[in-house]
Amino acid sequence: MDKRTLGRGLEVSAIGLGCMGMSQSYGPNPGGRQEMIALIRAAVERGVTFFDTAEVYGPFHNEELVGEALAPMREQVVIATKFGFAFDAEGRRIGLSSRPEHIRRAADGSLRRLGVEVIDLYYQHRVDPDVPIEEVAGAVKELIQAGKVRHFGMSEAAAGTIRRAHAVQPVTAVQSEYSLWWRRPEQEVLPALAELGIGFVPFSPLGKGFLTGKVGTSTTFDGSDIRASIPRFTPEAREANQALVDLLAAVARRKGATPAQIALAWLLARQPWIVPIPGTRRLERLEENLAAARVELTAGDLADIEAATAELDIQGARYPEHLERMTGL
Repeated sequence: MDKRTLGRGLEVSAIGLGCMGMSQSYGPNPGGRQEMIALIRAAVERGVTFFDTAEVYGPFHNEELVGEALAPMREQVVIATKFGFAFDAEGRRIGLSSRPEHIRRAADGSLRRLGVEVIDLYYQHRVDPDVPIEEVAGAVKELIQAGKVRHFGMSEAAAGTIRRAHAVQPVTAVQSEYSLWWRRPEQEVLPALAELGIGFVPFSPLGKGFLTGKVGTSTTFDGSDIRASIPRFTPEAREANQALVDLLAAVARRKGATPAQIALAWLLARQPWIVPIPGTRRLERLEENLAAARVELTAGDLADIEAATAELDIQGARYPEHLERMTGL
């Protein structure tokens, strides 16, 4: 697979693998731990070098899973994880925390669970309104100087916040939701990243599965599936937003591809420093996603997509209100 460079020199595969869904958020996992380890290793065999996890996924279990899976090929891969949440004595998430002393403890925990000596890319998972971003960046800078972290990242942060952090410790990558049905980063974040030389890592690049065309109005979600609580996934919103999937399907037929591949190819065509991280728990979906790197969208294709999407009015909020408040956008 082709490589791309995030920020100042972090080279990764053009498409990464988001590992969150292997441990949470999308209902019961039909595959066991060993199947997920095999899937992660299959991704490496197919050219993926960029893997995304976080201490809060599970919580904690996902880092252990990713660390075990990648241990035999540690030198071949880039592992990104995240800090920024506080937990109670039972390990339950109880809110945000990016105090410097908390970041240091979180880094040590992630290093232990991942079984690595250094974290390649360390994101602040969500901006903590109670801690100046300069203190956060300074704490990560100290971790970099101590050899525990290689690169600093931010997630769901506003352009102004990114600029302030970058002035203290250069930011290598910013991670936020971005896809054809969530384009807010284009307003301020992407221009700032282009100016500052920071890479961009879209999560949910397939709209939490909706843009694959596999989610219809009759699809039901388990109570442990985050989509059951997302306004954009009500039956009414899904019906209204089907026009976007129909558009992707039409382009896919012309290109001999799938709607998911067109959605990912569109992201790859936006900028050479954009690296999407679709998640999956199935080998056939992994292979489908990775094949998107071979789909070439012409200027005409991109213009057609832009013109058609300009006519669409996507319905439904992307998160319930309490989760949207946790973002810094």
